[in-house]
Amino acid sequence: MLEKNVHEEIIVHTRGEVSFAGKVYRAALGRSGVVDNKHEGDDATPIGIFPIRKVLYREDRIGKPISVFETFPILPSDAWSDAVEDLVNYNTQVKLPYEFSHEKLWKNDDTYNIVVVLGYNDTLPTIGKGSAIFMHIARAEYSPTEGCVALSEPDLREILQTASKETAVHILSIIGE
Repeated sequence: MLEKNVHEEIIVHTRGEVSFAGKVYRAALGRSGVVDNKHEGDDATPIGIFPIRKVLYREDRIGKPISVFETFPILPSDAWSDAVEDLVNYNTQVKLPYEFSHEKLWKNDDTYNIVVVLGYNDTLPTIGKGSAIFMHIARAEYSPTEGCVALSEPDLREILQTASKETAVHILSIIGE
């Protein structure tokens, strides 16, 4: 039997922990918990295994994260479409001004100083199934997110530096823990 590489999965536990490469990190998850049937606006973190698509960061605030993934600076005009009526760009990065509902990626707080875009509902997205599922920086008190996985900046940087192109994020249900 082949031994699994420890750098293949970032395991997200419902108890607010992430384990990866033999280490455990504190994390914040969606305020509505972890769900198998995610939908837009439910504030829940989806269960599943999701590839890392790319990394975004606030170049005006922090240095570029070290990572094997494509990494791009966030611009003031960057946003993410979350509009269920947006049949063309739902759950994709868009440019402002944008006519449909969207989440601005250029935030006043530090939570989006690093954004790891996860491959959730992004290949032929199902409208209303949820959008903008990221790993990003947690607030100081690790308060719940709107469905993302949030870690401290040093922890997120360490994970990105250790991850390989094959690394995926595995969000477990309580049953799976």
